[in-house]
Amino acid sequence: MSKTTRNDSGRTPVAAAIGEIGRKVFGGYAELLRIPHTARYSIGGVIACMPFPMIGMTITISVQHYYGNYSLAGMLTAVQAIALAVSTPLLGKLTDKFGQRQVSIPTILVWIAAAIALTTSITNRAPEWVLYCLTPFLAAIPPWGAMSRARWTRLLKGDRERTNRALSLCGVLDECMWVVGNPLASTLAVISGLLAFSFTGVCVVIGALMFLTELSTEPPSQSDLARAEGISRKEYREREAAKAEALKAETAAEETRRRLTAQGVTDEAVISREIDRAVADARSGKKTSIWGPGLIAVCVTWFGLGAFQSAAGISIIAFATESDMKQYTGFVFACFSISSLCGALVYGAKNWTIPLWKRFYFCLAVVNLGIGSFMFAKHLWVIMIIYLVIGVCQAPTWINGNQLMLHLVPPSRLTEGMAWMGAMNSIGSSAGSAIAGQFIDRMGSHGGFMVVTALALGSLAIALIGLKQIKTSTEQPTLTEVSV
Repeated sequence: MSKTTRNDSGRTPVAAAIGEIGRKVFGGYAELLRIPHTARYSIGGVIACMPFPMIGMTITISVQHYYGNYSLAGMLTAVQAIALAVSTPLLGKLTDKFGQRQVSIPTILVWIAAAIALTTSITNRAPEWVLYCLTPFLAAIPPWGAMSRARWTRLLKGDRERTNRALSLCGVLDECMWVVGNPLASTLAVISGLLAFSFTGVCVVIGALMFLTELSTEPPSQSDLARAEGISRKEYREREAAKAEALKAETAAEETRRRLTAQGVTDEAVISREIDRAVADARSGKKTSIWGPGLIAVCVTWFGLGAFQSAAGISIIAFATESDMKQYTGFVFACFSISSLCGALVYGAKNWTIPLWKRFYFCLAVVNLGIGSFMFAKHLWVIMIIYLVIGVCQAPTWINGNQLMLHLVPPSRLTEGMAWMGAMNSIGSSAGSAIAGQFIDRMGSHGGFMVVTALALGSLAIALIGLKQIKTSTEQPTLTEVSV
């Protein structure tokens, strides 16, 4: 007779404990995906995002194979990133104005045509100027992640805890995309650039069909909302901005009164004067602009994050090529994504009481300092181990950034605000890959890693300069809870 004790359900204590942990970690996510229609657009958006992990690596490996030039590969990925930085906020703004389907469908058609043309040009060793002309059109990618997050925030409006968990779920699904996309890109691109681009195109079409045919959760555009109110889109935007400013002013007044009371100030005249000054400060600036010190600080931080991470990517490819291990590069990047995926799962399952700005800076420092240490690695597997260790903070860094945006951007401009954050990351990526490519051609992978270390430390310093603005933004009200 077995001596193993069992509970009433017939499971051993170990199995019961594992089941309880699973419920705590995954139960919240499962609850979200059981909401009707959410699984379809969430998974569809991730599939449609496959160009993000695959295009940069495919261009780098294919161009290096056919042209034997890391500088050209770095410059092309930089051009694509710059074009992405320009197009993403524009597409986000257009999406908020006119609707997700109206903007996404023509954008997808442009991307497919550009991918076919660029693949043909690379495999036939077309002149370099042709590649420079075609590459920018690969930035015609709808802001799937921002559109998915906009659907979640509208669906869960007013529920802070579940909204934060939904944003964590988006981070989890994004990491699943990178886990699959990185090794696939390196494997397929080594076999054939045509095969890699073809697979990516199929993912774009399938994901877009899943996402765009789900109509019940699509948030109304500014045009739809303005039409329902019988006013122009400009009038609607101005009214929404006024509501957000009123909420900021109200919060400033409450915080000032609370601070003065804590300081023992009882003179109502003094309190009234200080409140008036605080309200005036809160209302200063352009009311119709989403730009403020907090948003600027986040975007500058994301610029630095993109710069050193893209430089690390092209440097790792060069290091693996020198070590005759190029076929394993995708798996090294996948380790980072797997670790990040685990971090996102655990991070999103917990209802954190630590202030958001502290979590943001801790995760950012771990990622920056960890990747900055690549310069001292002597083997590709050492880099993989470092990626596994620090990756747990990668997705939480992005999740924290997304949560910051909820404090900085009004609801009907959330797609635009998140698009700006992604655009700054893309601009940083273009700078990082271009600079690293030049150093790699002159000094090998070690030169690239020197650039990575310098950019990582510089990025962290820039982020710390904006600490006051980012900390202050987390103390502001969540603008997505404003009723519009």
